[in-house]
Amino acid sequence: MTQNQQFPPSGDIYASRQRLIYCAQQNILKHAISNDLGGHGDNFDALVKAHLSLGKQCQDSGLILSINAHLWGSIFPLILYGSEQQKQQWLPALLSAEMIGGHAITEPQAGSDINTIETHAIPTDSGVVLNGHKRFITNTPIADVLLIYAKLAGKLTAFLVKKTDAGAYFTDSPNVTGCATATMGDIILQDCHIPFDRQLGKTGAGGMMIQSALELERAFIFAGISGIMQWQLEQVIQFSRKRQVNGAHLGANQAISHKIAEMKCRLETCLLWINECARLKDAGKRISLTSAQTKLFASEAFLQSSLDATHIMGANGLITENKMTTLVQDALASRLFSGSSEIQKNIIAALLGTGAGFKSRK
Repeated sequence: MTQNQQFPPSGDIYASRQRLIYCAQQNILKHAISNDLGGHGDNFDALVKAHLSLGKQCQDSGLILSINAHLWGSIFPLILYGSEQQKQQWLPALLSAEMIGGHAITEPQAGSDINTIETHAIPTDSGVVLNGHKRFITNTPIADVLLIYAKLAGKLTAFLVKKTDAGAYFTDSPNVTGCATATMGDIILQDCHIPFDRQLGKTGAGGMMIQSALELERAFIFAGISGIMQWQLEQVIQFSRKRQVNGAHLGANQAISHKIAEMKCRLETCLLWINECARLKDAGKRISLTSAQTKLFASEAFLQSSLDATHIMGANGLITENKMTTLVQDALASRLFSGSSEIQKNIIAALLGTGAGFKSRK
């Protein structure tokens, strides 16, 4: 994407859909995907660079969240677990954003604990019938299809559900603050019948698929947000040079210059973590630990830098048009999506052989 391209304005649900479609038209969705599947045939390093540029240009955390839900929630599960027929049927429309997707894991009573998911699927002669309730699902109001996780014969399994399926209701509530342009909502499934060919992956593979999707999301969602952090830092530096206090520019105050230095260090450290995830993926290696570390550090860094930017700009930081307070809300949300900071610490501890997820050998 070039520096001079203009995004459609943000606003209502229709505008959110149009902005995602616009990004698809700029081929932002095709990185790290092979040519034979309709992608660029490049790697995750190229994906990071493209998303970094996108974030810097749009400064829209909600759009970044929406794109990542579309990519890791529907496109990559199809690539990794779909049959050849499913790939041919679904991928072209998803890569062009003719169809918008995502995935539905969270339920009112089931957040990070996928074992407590209650949505269930009952087999019939012609397919399966889904019943359940999903909550806080990114892209729901604008999505055409969502990958919904439900229990089939007690085993967590993934199903492609279209908005037009009878018994499927994609809602636009409850409303949340933070990343507001990433539309969210509930999904109500009431005797929703879908054919057998809508099951993605094997019965019982849902847990593995969720882990794979969330690892990718944790690893790369902050590529775009790091672009926003770059823009944020540039705005603060520019303001500190122009603002005069007692005959000197604001940046001459050591307390201010130190905050700016810390913002720079956080940004560069985020990029080091993200690029390490890309390096590992391009080398065909696991990223379970690295992606959790990336998500933990980057979400906390985004929040602190957003608070510092607002503080440095003073009352100017409260002006709606400069986005600084909006980014504080977005950063608060970033500590929660893809698993909270506490969840990331649990994952890291378990992978290091300690914490609640570790079972000692006797």
